[in-house]
Amino acid sequence: MNIDGCNALITGASAGIGREFARQLAGRSRSLILAARREQKLNELRDELTQDHPNLRIHIHETDLAKLPQIDELTAWLEREKIDVDLLINNAGLGDSGPFATSDPTRNEQMTLVNVVALTSLTRRLLPQMIARKRGGILNVSSSAGFLPIPELAVYAATKAYVTSFSEALRAELRGTGVSVCVLCPGPVHTEFQEVANRPGGQPDSGPEFVHVPVDQVVRDALGALEAGRPLVIPGFLMKFGMLFARLTPMPILRWASRFSGRRA
Repeated sequence: MNIDGCNALITGASAGIGREFARQLAGRSRSLILAARREQKLNELRDELTQDHPNLRIHIHETDLAKLPQIDELTAWLEREKIDVDLLINNAGLGDSGPFATSDPTRNEQMTLVNVVALTSLTRRLLPQMIARKRGGILNVSSSAGFLPIPELAVYAATKAYVTSFSEALRAELRGTGVSVCVLCPGPVHTEFQEVANRPGGQPDSGPEFVHVPVDQVVRDALGALEAGRPLVIPGFLMKFGMLFARLTPMPILRWASRFSGRRA
């Protein structure tokens, strides 16, 4: 997909990777639709982008994707405003770090709603119009955590495994329709995500510094992969190599290795 002149809807646009998507698309897209829970952050981002790109049309919509009626309201608003989305970036996501047995049930439900249900529902609602126009792109933000079951990230890793699998299947279904699907599977990135996922009193642990990839590179690699028609992108050489090794490792060995993290817990 050529993203120049697109109308891009970005969920979770108020911070982190979503905000960087908005910044990098601002000079290329015709309009941006920015959706997130924090309206003030969205307004600040709109002011920043408008200052640099005065001709860019920017729509903002306060949306909590953990509340299913708000997904209905978002799509109804798009219809009322006659906004045709031809690039959907399902970026919004929630995480939780810690043992499942002591997890907050409400948080687990919100993670599943945002990471799985909202992403699926929004894609289903916007996809038919892309197929009808024979032009569109869907970029789903998953995670390298989705390649493996990860102790103390059990629910989060499972939801991201769904996102990756769903994206691959959807891509196969849409072959020849003019609609591209790409899934982004980043490793550690310095955003506020880890702080939010960390439980009160817990110590943030996002891995060694040398595996972190700058957020601007993550987004640049993702947009490049979408335009090149690639199905999946893992930013950063070390993460690519590490995930290849992990995916080729037999599950019995991975189970054995996971015992050590279980003992620490």
